[in-house]
Amino acid sequence: MKNKFIAHQIFLVVLSVFLCTSSFAQKAKKDKIRLKAEYVKIMNAEIYFDIKATAKVDNQNIDVSNIDLTIYNIVGDDQIELGKTKTNMNGESRFTLKDINAIKPDSTNIYNIEVSFDGNDSFSRASKSISFKNANIEAKLITKDSINYITATLIDKSTDSVVSDALLRVQVQRLFRPLRIGEEFNSTDETGTIIVPIEEGIPGVDGKLTFEVVLKDSDDFGTVKALVNAPIGVPIVDESTFDERTMWSPRNKTPLFLLIFPNLIILGIWGIIIYLILNLIKLKKS
Repeated sequence: MKNKFIAHQIFLVVLSVFLCTSSFAQKAKKDKIRLKAEYVKIMNAEIYFDIKATAKVDNQNIDVSNIDLTIYNIVGDDQIELGKTKTNMNGESRFTLKDINAIKPDSTNIYNIEVSFDGNDSFSRASKSISFKNANIEAKLITKDSINYITATLIDKSTDSVVSDALLRVQVQRLFRPLRIGEEFNSTDETGTIIVPIEEGIPGVDGKLTFEVVLKDSDDFGTVKALVNAPIGVPIVDESTFDERTMWSPRNKTPLFLLIFPNLIILGIWGIIIYLILNLIKLKKS
């Protein structure tokens, strides 16, 4: 009987230790962060990396905000720090380079970038590597037989050769979403070139349009974009009544007739009331 009691006590102690250890291990377990990085080059403008951090917590995908990320340029065995950035409330961050010369390629003319997170109390370490080659898009507006065209050539700068069978998109900049021109994707020919006709009647402020030629998320070159400004749009007629006196304007823009006529009516009513009061006074005195 005594041996059964001791065995029972030992079993309870072992079970308690196991539960405590399991609970501690569960608390010590950190969630994993998933990093996504995209290289974007805008011709004659900026070069940047768009970074997104997410994690799966309690079976739900969430955006990871306010974490510090370090960006490295990997060249052979060397790890060159380019700088640091922090994600915003949407788990997004943008790291901008001065130009392509701010980073170095490896011996095969491929640029290797690593985005690293060192971990914190809630999330474990994570990193994301991307590789790309330097490419240019040379785009311009041409006119043939009174028809306007956008022509663009994709060039691999690592070999100074054109790139054929690449899919380029042509679109017009708009406030919310670009307006696509022509086919959804246009494949470059053996000279690395596309020619896309521009339909007439596209409206633009003062008749000015900004066209985008985009190589989107290429495995070899990332995202490359060229901008072409062209005064070939239909001028937008400004029908705004912001500075006019209308019924829906603020108080300082009230239409004049709403200020004059109601005040005249009010003054007339008060005039009649005063006239009646004066007559009543005269009647009382008489």
